[in-house]
Amino acid sequence: MIKKVGMTVRYSIFGYLIGEGFRNVFKNKKSTMASFVIMCATMFVFGLFFILGENVNYIAKTVEEQQGMEVFIKDEATEAQVTELGNKIRGLSYVNTVTHKTKEQALEQVKSWFKERKALLSTYEGENNPFKASYVVTLTDLTKSEEVQAQINTSEIVSSIESKPDTIRALIKITDGIKIISGVIIVILIFISIFIITNTIKLTVHARRKEISIMKYVGATNGFIRWPFMVEGMLIGLISVLISMGILGLCYNTIADKINVTLISEKIGTALLTFNDMFSSLLIVYLVLGIGIGAVGSAISMKKYLQV
Repeated sequence: MIKKVGMTVRYSIFGYLIGEGFRNVFKNKKSTMASFVIMCATMFVFGLFFILGENVNYIAKTVEEQQGMEVFIKDEATEAQVTELGNKIRGLSYVNTVTHKTKEQALEQVKSWFKERKALLSTYEGENNPFKASYVVTLTDLTKSEEVQAQINTSEIVSSIESKPDTIRALIKITDGIKIISGVIIVILIFISIFIITNTIKLTVHARRKEISIMKYVGATNGFIRWPFMVEGMLIGLISVLISMGILGLCYNTIADKINVTLISEKIGTALLTFNDMFSSLLIVYLVLGIGIGAVGSAISMKKYLQV
């Protein structure tokens, strides 16, 4: 019986603290509105940089996967040997795609470069075709280009392998640079967000310093006083996340559609990520950031008011 009463009391206290946190959100309308506005603005800016970083990394990765090498095959290779080489390349680690190009296709490709003067190459058709059959290979990781080439070169029917080492090295540097820059920006924004939200919540706590003093005077513990404010901060963070996600999604979809049509897909053959592609990761980051900043900001803001 005593145990049940103890549990009931604990649940009652917990319910009171949660309920008080919810009531505080609607009771202090001015400070709450200020917190909402600043939190939403901060979360929106953070979301923009997060989405920008995700898209830049995605485009860089797509361009990286389009680069690779062309493996030229000796003319005397049999059809069985060519097929065997293709299967060997497909089985290698870090290989993304393998496309077979025949001698005839190679000639047609060169003809397309000459456009209206392609008739000049008509003498190279049939047995006079000087081009070699090949496999066009793209990789999932350009840093492994030399390793993959070394494994392919072990085949006796490989004539030569053509790649663009300068382009590959440049892409690797660009991709690494983008990852570092986007990571630094996100970390900076997190610290800025914590600073802004903490100081905003301080205004709320300062306006209710007398209430806190009275609660301390009648014997309330620090935890009992702190929890309603932390619930209030987390609730503000949660609502700000939902509002920011909605606004960001509408803005992004509108802008991304126009960019895809006019720039990205025409220039590099790929499109920006859709908002749905990033929704799960963005929501997790937003919830952790929004609720975490709300709770931490409230705890930090109340520290000096809870000191005896």
